[in-house]
Formats: sequence, structure tokens, C-alpha cells
Amino acid sequence: MTKDLTQGSPVRLILGFALPLLAGMLFQQLYNLVDTLIVGRFLGMEALAGVGATGSINFLVLGFCMGICSGFAIPVAQQFGAHEESRMREFVSNGTWLSIVFAVVMTVLTVVYCADILRLMNTPEDCFDQAYNYIVVIFAGIPFTFLYNLLSGWLRSLGDSKTPLFFLVLSSVLNVILDLAFILIFKLGVFGASLATVLSQAISGMLCLLFIAVKVPILHITREEWRPQSKRMVELCAYGVPMGLQYSITAIGSILLQSANNALGTACVAAFTAAMRIKMFFICAFESLGIAMATYTGQNYGAGKPERIWQGIKASSLLMMIYAVFTFTILMSASDKISLLFVDASETEILKNTVLFLHVSCYFFPILGLLCILRYTIQGAGYTNLAMLSGVSEMIARTLVSI
Repeated sequence: MTKDLTQGSPVRLILGFALPLLAGMLFQQLYNLVDTLIVGRFLGMEALAGVGATGSINFLVLGFCMGICSGFAIPVAQQFGAHEESRMREFVSNGTWLSIVFAVVMTVLTVVYCADILRLMNTPEDCFDQAYNYIVVIFAGIPFTFLYNLLSGWLRSLGDSKTPLFFLVLSSVLNVILDLAFILIFKLGVFGASLATVLSQAISGMLCLLFIAVKVPILHITREEWRPQSKRMVELCAYGVPMGLQYSITAIGSILLQSANNALGTACVAAFTAAMRIKMFFICAFESLGIAMATYTGQNYGAGKPERIWQGIKASSLLMMIYAVFTFTILMSASDKISLLFVDASETEILKNTVLFLHVSCYFFPILGLLCILRYTIQGAGYTNLAMLSGVSEMIARTLVSI
């Protein structure tokens, strides 16, 4: 189930690797889209605003988790490209120990201080309870976020982007079923929406674990390799922590924007929520190209083939521009119709602001796409601190806009 990305056409390899990633990300966004659609349609605008008011803090915390897991996967890809299998498994085992510690600490802190965090973000009082009921369950599910992202990151490091997609498809279907059951039948409100998301991710993570145990012998760790090694843990933290901080630093800027937007009232929060769900769905392609470049770069860097990295940058940039033009055409012509998936036609103010947000955003998609490609490329080569600096730049820009 492994795939060597150090030989063959860069365009074909990157596209073949990125397409399953894109499909997986779309299914992940389906989690959020289904939550938002069902909440908006069946629970009303207050509930929709409650879910939306947690978007940035959700990104801050879970983004840090996913960034750490992505960073832990980089040395695995590099050692796989260098054909150092025992050393690769040492990184896998030590990454497991570190992930357990991070997951426990983050779960306890976020659940205990959840209400205080929402107050700091100026969450509107009329949707505060809804926001709390939603995000506290998401935080309680942080261990499952680590489980899926860590395991899927290892599989992608070995060149397998299809297996994580398969498990996401199954869990996404389950998420839809649980959403409808918890909200429409058991009347659990936004608590039910978040519970469906957590349970679905838990199942996808467990399926990844079972698959590795049965089908991926290269990741089967010996008793000696399970021994914690401080040297490997330091190396892993050098990759994972800067990537986690990069996500979080970017999210801090998003939180400032979210707080400024929350202060404008429930109508603006609802519009922001709907628009962000739509935007995130459309920019999945940029993220998938970026993640593909991280694995492609990691393997080629480990194999000592820097010239292929430059070829990959050119190939992924071409693919990105083609998609950016396609997306621009769709959003400029159909944003109003797409927005009706989340907002009732009678909510004219919310619809107007949603469309405005999407129209402005799509002008900057080519810049966003190039940022994803270059940032993930330098991460794949191990320059995680430099990638974190770009996150700092984003935070400064978002802060200035918020002020």
C-alpha cells in the first residue's frame, strides 16, 4: 500500500496523490456542511450563530492538533524516501507517545476553560449556550482528532492517500445519519450535531488503526522500537510544534476577526458562518495540493533529489491556477444560490453579507493557493520554523483588519 514519489512524472504523481486527499477533505467539510445545514434549517438562526461563533476557536485548537500530527509525519516521509525503515518506525513510536501526552493535556484544558474562552471571544449572549453545548463536545473529542490525523498522516507519508479517504467516506455517511437521528429524532440540538461529528471521527480513526495493524507491516513496531527515545522526541517536536503553532498563530488572527464579527450581532455571525462553510469547501483543493507537496517533498528530500522538488512546485502551481479560475467563475455567478443551502430566502440581510464575503474572497484564491503550495513544500523539507513565520504574518494582517 506504499507509493514511491521519488520517481516518475511530478504532475502525474502529485495529481494522483492530491485527488484522494481532495476527496477526503471534501468529506471532512461535509461534516461541517451537514452540521450547518441541519442546524440552520431545523434549529434556527440562533443555533446556527452558536455553531458559527465557535469556528475560530475550533480552528485554533483542532488546527494545533492537526499541525502537530502533520509535523510528526514529515520525518516518517523523509526516512521512507531514504529507505531507513527501522529509523522510520522509531519516529512512529515516539510520535505515538508524544501524541498521547498532547491529546490528554489539550482535552483537559479546553474542556475546563471552554466557557471562559467563549466569553473572551465576545460570543453573543443570545447564542452563548448553543455555542458552549457545541464546542465543549468537540473539545472532548480531541483524542480522536489526534488518532485519525496521526494515523492518516503516516499512511500519506508512505504514499497512500486513498485508504484515509475510504474511511472518511464511511464515517461521513455515518455522520449524516447520526446528525439527523440526534437532532430530528432524539432532539439533542447542537449537542447532537457535535456528538455526531466526534463519533464519526472516532470510527474513522479506529478503522485506520485496524488497517495499519492488518495491512501495513512496514509500520509494525518491534518491542525495541517502542522504547521512548528523547532524541527522536526532540526531533519530532522540532517538526510538530512549529507546525501546530503555525496553525494556531493563523487561527489567533481568525479569532480576532471572529470576535470583531461577533460584536456586530447575530445576523452578521450567521452570515459569516454560512460564508465560511462555503469558502472552506471550495479551498479544499488548495490544501490538498499543499499536503501532497509536503509528502512529495519529504520523500524527495530524504532521497536527495532537490531538483524534483522544484519540478513539483511548478506542476502543482499550474494545477492550482486552473482550479482557481474554475472556482472564481462558480462563486461569482452562483454565490447567492449556494448560500440558500444554509440560509432561508427570507433572511435577506444575511444572504447579502454571505454573498459579499464570497465574492471578495474568491479574488484572492490564487494567492491562497500559492501560499499553500510553498508553505507545505518548505515544511516537507523540514524548514518548519520558516513556515511558522508565514503564519505570524497572517496573524498580523488579520489583527490589523480586525482593529
